[in-house]
Amino acid sequence: MIEVQEMANDEIEEILQSVGYGHFACARNNKPYVLPISYAYSKPNIYIYTTDGKKSDIIKTNPQVCLQVEDVINSGNWRSVVVNGIAEQITDRNEREEILKLILETNPTLTPAISIRWMDNWVRENREIVYRIKPDTINGRSAVSVESKAALAQPSNKLHDHPF
Repeated sequence: MIEVQEMANDEIEEILQSVGYGHFACARNNKPYVLPISYAYSKPNIYIYTTDGKKSDIIKTNPQVCLQVEDVINSGNWRSVVVNGIAEQITDRNEREEILKLILETNPTLTPAISIRWMDNWVRENREIVYRIKPDTINGRSAVSVESKAALAQPSNKLHDHPF
């Protein structure tokens, strides 16, 4: 049997610090957009590196985002953290460079954000964007296998034990 439990804050911190990738969600006109993404965590904020495109277009109109991070061993042994917050683009050059160093520690190749995109046989320029996600809520849950044994009622041999 599997029991799902709320994670303690220190367990949530450990997951956010150690995993480095998850599923990022944003929404426009009530249409969600979810994709895998690498991130860096420096309490209390999460930082993502991306290139200009659909995500950044959506975030401009709706900065409310969600990041789901998981550590799955199997269906009975997993941990999941969900962060809801506000994404803000970092435009200050010095701050951006410091955060980029942090991001490079967890994702030295900056993939999948850095990629070549072909449009009409020409390479499209990647315009880099760094976001800070300021969490509103952070929740974590984990699955724990619980051993359970069924106990069957044993018939009684005594006639006077009958309830009627």
